[in-house]
Amino acid sequence: MGARYYGADSENGDRIDDPSEDALFMMISDLNDSDNTFVVVQPDEDDPVWFTSVAVLDEGGYEIVRRDTTRNEHEVTTSTSINDIARDLTIWMAARRISAC
Repeated sequence: MGARYYGADSENGDRIDDPSEDALFMMISDLNDSDNTFVVVQPDEDDPVWFTSVAVLDEGGYEIVRRDTTRNEHEVTTSTSINDIARDLTIWMAARRISAC
């Protein structure tokens, strides 16, 4: 059974447990191209089976990685819309939480 709780950690050390869509939006909005370039969200367990990350791209926008080893999923996309990223990740993570219950 997977973890029921997960956390979002940014490069600068910020952490939010079980982040909402709004919290993800804020964390992604705080990213920059110097000292806070990524956010990683994953279950709070020793060997997480899924994770997602958002990283700032040099040319602008964001790279989004979604990986779930239990479903053989590994997707890398790009986007410039923080709203879309936060919404899509919230939906994607909710599907993992439901399957873990």
